[in-house]
This record gives sequence, structure tokens and C-alpha cells, in this order.
Amino acid sequence: MEENLKRLNKFIGETGYCSRREADKIIEEGRVTINGIVPELGTKVSPNDEVRIDGKLIREKNEKPVYLAFNKPVGIECTTNLEVRNNIVDYINYPTRIFPIGRLDKASEGLIFMTNDGDIVNKILRARNNHEKEYTVTVNKLITDRFIEKMGNGVPILDTVTKKCKVEKISSTTFKIILTQGLNRQIRRMTEYLGYDVVALKRIRIINISLDIPVGRFRDLTDAEILEMNQLIEPSIKTEEGSLPKPEASPNRRKTEFIKRDDPRFKKRGEY
Repeated sequence: MEENLKRLNKFIGETGYCSRREADKIIEEGRVTINGIVPELGTKVSPNDEVRIDGKLIREKNEKPVYLAFNKPVGIECTTNLEVRNNIVDYINYPTRIFPIGRLDKASEGLIFMTNDGDIVNKILRARNNHEKEYTVTVNKLITDRFIEKMGNGVPILDTVTKKCKVEKISSTTFKIILTQGLNRQIRRMTEYLGYDVVALKRIRIINISLDIPVGRFRDLTDAEILEMNQLIEPSIKTEEGSLPKPEASPNRRKTEFIKRDDPRFKKRGEY
């Protein structure tokens, strides 16, 4: 029946194999089969279908979802590709399959979430959800008031201008920044545009979770933290849905603009 069907990427995400975004990629690569047939993106599956990735059968998981806060060290790659040296999955060596939510580049350290829940990955990474991510950044020379002002008001990188954000000077060469977007290597590109180089970059908060564990260690998120996070995530999703134009809207009404897949801000988010 139709109500029992799920989009293939959602099904794969819910098994804990990978996120929906990664599922789309491996579907496009032809690595997925449904009942022996290579499907197209957008295909739906039923509970009776046999889904395989690289020939290996995958099933919906019934175990409790895993949500970890991990303090990533410098030098660890945020990839699930086990062929990559110093990948995050091998480093953590968790007993069940998990994957990172978003990215933190190899030269950066700090907080990153690990999970087997594909749904929460999508919710947190939605481009317009405005979820806060907080960082401390050390640069190679003295920070000026002009630098703080420019960083906070938006910097032209990657064919766009970064959103306004909160920036606070901590010391002569260190500042704190709170982002609500995730362009590729955003902080590094912003500082480079203004003539500075990043010496050290650490993420210290994602939404309601602050970094409170030593480098290289991880902990389970508490039920209270997960509940609060979901409460903070949901309003932004509803707001986004509510902003969609209604069918009965006047033809003269200004149309809502959507982020397209060829928009560089959409393509290049998620690594700092």
C-alpha cells in the first residue's frame, strides 16, 4: 500500500547506513539495488523489498538511535570512507555503524555530532534552519575593530556574501564567532579575504550542546539534550514550510525564492 512506501534515500538513512544526502550519492553511483535492479533517485520501497548496497543486504533498524557528541582532534577526516587514512569512523571505533552530522575540516578541532539517525541529519543541515554553531578562532596577527566589524557584517566568498553573524574579540589574536550557515571552509575563507590566516579553529557549540569533553573523547547526548534539540529544530522546519506560497495567492504577490541545487551556497556548505 502507498502509505507503507518510503523514498529510497529515507529508507537507507533510517537503517543507519548513512545520511540521506550520502544515500543520494551512492544511489546515483549505481551501488544500490532493489530486488536486484538498480533504481533511480526518488524510487520508493516497501517493507517487502530487498535493498542492497554494494551487494550487502540492509534492513530497517529497530535499536535505539545513537547520538554522540565527539571532540574531534586536528588531523581526523570527517568521512565515512574507511579507505581514507585517519577517518572519523575508525578513530571512534563505535560498535555500531555511525556517521557525522556535517563536517569539520581536517585542520580544525572541536564538537561534531555522530549518529545513526538519518532524519536528524537532514533537520540539522537544512540550509534555512539557522541553527547556531559557535567557534573560537586564533589568527596570525592582531585583531582590529575593523576586522571584527567586517566579519560580522558579511564577507564576499564563494560567489555570495556571508550572512551577518555575531563576532566577539576574546584576545589580541583570538575571536569568537557564531554562524547560522555552513559554506565550505567558511571561517577560513572569511579571514583570508580580510588578510588573516587561521592558526587554530575550534567548534565549541552546536545548537544547544556545548563542548564539555576532552579532545579525542565522545559521550552520549542525554535524553534532555536530545529533547531540547528536537524542540529547537522543529520550529524552523514549520516556519520554512509555512513560508511556501499558497495556491490561492495573488499572481502579483512576490514569489518566494528557493535555494536551487546549482546555487553555490547550497553546493558548498558544511565544512569550516
